[in-house]
Amino acid sequence: MTDDGGLPAGGGPALRAEMVFFAHLIMKPLFNTPAELSNGVYKPGDDQYHIQHIGLCSSMAEHGFRKAGAEGSSPSIGFMNLQDKYNSLQQILKELGGVVVAYSGGVDSTFLLKAAVDTLGAENVLACISVGPVEPKGQQDRAVKIAKDIGANLKIIEADELSDPNFTANKADRCFHCKSHLCRILLDIAKEQGFKHVIFGTNYDDLGDYRPGNRAMKVFGIRSPLAEAKLSKSDIRQLSRELGLSTADLPASPCLASRIAYGLEVTEQRLKQIDEAEDFLRSLGFVELRVRHHDTIVRIEVNPRDIVKVSAEPVRSQIVDKMKSLGFKFVTVDLQGYRCGSLNEILSEEEKD
Repeated sequence: MTDDGGLPAGGGPALRAEMVFFAHLIMKPLFNTPAELSNGVYKPGDDQYHIQHIGLCSSMAEHGFRKAGAEGSSPSIGFMNLQDKYNSLQQILKELGGVVVAYSGGVDSTFLLKAAVDTLGAENVLACISVGPVEPKGQQDRAVKIAKDIGANLKIIEADELSDPNFTANKADRCFHCKSHLCRILLDIAKEQGFKHVIFGTNYDDLGDYRPGNRAMKVFGIRSPLAEAKLSKSDIRQLSRELGLSTADLPASPCLASRIAYGLEVTEQRLKQIDEAEDFLRSLGFVELRVRHHDTIVRIEVNPRDIVKVSAEPVRSQIVDKMKSLGFKFVTVDLQGYRCGSLNEILSEEEKD
């Protein structure tokens, strides 16, 4: 970080970002300046912020903002550059004051925690991490170390999701119930410890996906500074590299329950099967992967480039033996390859509503 809180100077993307940023100082501001944010151009609770409910992708969201009169300084581009977005994030955090950060140790929440500590000071930030069977094994230890390296205060909580029958029923709104439960816990902690707001690491890309957990955040008045600053996943990875965060290229790893087919009860045993199966695949050198649990059937997703490797000996036999030892009767490989949220593909628009 530079002394004024900006991105570090240097060669490559960082230097180009700063050059673009200073060039904009003599031009009219891009859309979604702090003043525009406070005047409601893009704030939590409005229809644009919750754009995922009408199924628009982020590029269409950009078009919507420009039509609303929030044009950027460059009509041919209409997008904020990386420095502008980071400055916007800092301004949002300053307006929020003391915050409780829903922290997991993943790419987004780690970057948000780092930005909050750098902007507000460690004394005004509390990271809360939920532990339990729904979280991948080994994630907690890594997350605790990262939080310590950042200099953040950390509180470990046990959300006990499996005690909620609405969660374990595993219907299409499972994430809504899980996130609602977590929101209540974090809001109570914020109130007890004198913090003004609870913030989550939802990014701008998440607004165009089916994520019922985002609806829970709206219900409870939870803020999403990364999304408000229009920071995409690729933006966050790039900024994380600039800030020296070890999570910059970490694969996404949502809760293990997201791998269980809808309608199939979420149990500790099934979560353990998934965790051990994914851990085994990583030990074979696979990085982008998901193990989808369809009761007696396991559906393995890997990067399309790795499908040949999965199918070739001796790896194929090793995978079959391991999956069967975990209790699966049939072992399959999805020829479409790894993709985020593949279990949502069977949901109708009515179920998503």
